[in-house]
Amino acid sequence: MGKLANISVATFAAIGSFLFGYDAGVMTDVIASQNFLDFFNTTDTSPVIGAINATFNGGAVFGALFGGVIMDKYGRRKTIGTGAVIGVLGGILQAAAYHTLAALGPQANNLLVPVYQSECAHPKIRGLIVGLAQQMIGCLPAAMLAIGMIWFPESPRHLIATDRLDEGMKILRRLHYDGTNEDWIQAEFNEIKLTIDAEKAATAPGWLIMFRVPQWRRRLMLATLVQVFTQFTGINVIGYYQTIMYKALGITGKTNLLVAGIYNCVGPIANLIFITFFIDRVGRKKPLIFGTIAIAIALICEGSINSQNTDGTREGLSIAGVAFLFCVTILFSCSFGPISWTYMSEVLPYQVRSKGSAFATGIGNWLVATFWAQVSPSALDKLGWKFYFLFVAWDLLITLPCLFFFFKETKGLSLEEIDLLFGGRALGTLDDDITKKEKDIVAHDEDPDKVA
Repeated sequence: MGKLANISVATFAAIGSFLFGYDAGVMTDVIASQNFLDFFNTTDTSPVIGAINATFNGGAVFGALFGGVIMDKYGRRKTIGTGAVIGVLGGILQAAAYHTLAALGPQANNLLVPVYQSECAHPKIRGLIVGLAQQMIGCLPAAMLAIGMIWFPESPRHLIATDRLDEGMKILRRLHYDGTNEDWIQAEFNEIKLTIDAEKAATAPGWLIMFRVPQWRRRLMLATLVQVFTQFTGINVIGYYQTIMYKALGITGKTNLLVAGIYNCVGPIANLIFITFFIDRVGRKKPLIFGTIAIAIALICEGSINSQNTDGTREGLSIAGVAFLFCVTILFSCSFGPISWTYMSEVLPYQVRSKGSAFATGIGNWLVATFWAQVSPSALDKLGWKFYFLFVAWDLLITLPCLFFFFKETKGLSLEEIDLLFGGRALGTLDDDITKKEKDIVAHDEDPDKVA
């Protein structure tokens, strides 16, 4: 029952990611519509199109930061429900509006859902659980999520952190108990409580605490970098502007939209296969390294093919160009797609997980995405095939060395064991009285009798 409950909770919560994915996916077809371009008196490679997509991503920056502010105070479940309600209102406004609008709700839930999933997940299947968020990337789904979250459990870690210990234990048993692992459940509960108590001794209100504790600062850096590196794969640029890329390959009209539709199906299928059978076996670091190298190779091939087919008249090269764009989404779905959200949510300690995830998502992901959304239409128009090599250079010179030297493997570890992986619980100093508390905690871990 525990594993079934885990997957059921995570799947339903992943509707929050579907809300964002749906809104983002629609723009691919919208900017290819001549009626849309005529209405706004623009072209598909104009700065106006970039501004429309940039505004959507810019809204995600504020949505993510907004979610991080309220998640700790009101809990994961209520905050996701609130984001869904905002999504419903945003959908109504968009349907009634004469001009373009973007809602904060879906973008906020894009951050909130992985945090909730990671805190509810059993460590052995956390990759699958959080990967469901990527799998699900409308107004009706938002309403379903808002209503459904009323009956879904709060994160057990949030309950324990707010001293609702009996409720926390009850939810842990509901999510992880398989009829034979009572001792493991009790050990997990004790580990969660011990870690949260230790972190509380070294925390303070506000956002600056994330930057003042050295261990947390390092973990925030990793959470943010994995989001930045995700955007520098070029996946969102392809997602938004693939119809422009197909047009450069000589594919136009209905065929252009058909190819875009097939592209949008290929990624989710690859993602589902990866999170179901591989992510919790192969881990996080190796797929990220593999994805970086493989995506770079695919983009090199894409740029090279385009350089030899600038007028789109060589049918064989055009087909190859489409194939390599498809390769990028498949490779992304087996690496950065699910792992970026999984790694971000699990690498951060509980006391800064909400705000840290908000920062990593808002700044590392959506602020960078806003930049690429704005400049890409003009870059594709002016640079053409050379544009792909900007992503190749970043991937090979920046992303790959950082992944190899600085990222740690987190596969199969509980969130509390990941704390120890980075050097202990709640390391760092703020002021004298917190320093004393910190030393007492460390001494207690080493020799409880001595402290007593």
